[in-house]
Amino acid sequence: MTDNHRLSPGDTAPEFTLPDADGNDVSLSDYRGRKVIVYFYPAAMTPGCTKQACDFRDNLAELNGAGLDVVGISPDKPAKLATFRERDELTFPLLSDPEKTTLTAWGAFGEKKMYGKTVQGVIRSTFLVDENGKIEVAQYNVRATGHVAKLRRDLSL
Repeated sequence: MTDNHRLSPGDTAPEFTLPDADGNDVSLSDYRGRKVIVYFYPAAMTPGCTKQACDFRDNLAELNGAGLDVVGISPDKPAKLATFRERDELTFPLLSDPEKTTLTAWGAFGEKKMYGKTVQGVIRSTFLVDENGKIEVAQYNVRATGHVAKLRRDLSL
């Protein structure tokens, strides 16, 4: 697996149906007719991923007010996502992709640099999908800290 396949604005967002923290299936098509931020993160309850999730939580009212929903996806199992959600009072869906099929389809899993070494892993990525299921914004290798503020600036929110 490599990260050669990257999505770009105008591409059709790859469809997914994944279990949430409660084991309920959530599909991208559930958001058709609304804009949705889909973000991929390496692991629940790690410092960077916690910071990023809490930033989305803290900005959710403004994002929702601008007509944007938020969905987070990681390779974590639903039970770990439920613990993460409860511990940090996260109020948006966290989806589980342990086989990494959705991560790979979105270009969010593959080779990345970590501490100077090339490794296979989750590439922290954020996408804005429009009402018709097209990629409006594709951002790869985003920083955990300050990312939501940058995204809001990029989207003029």
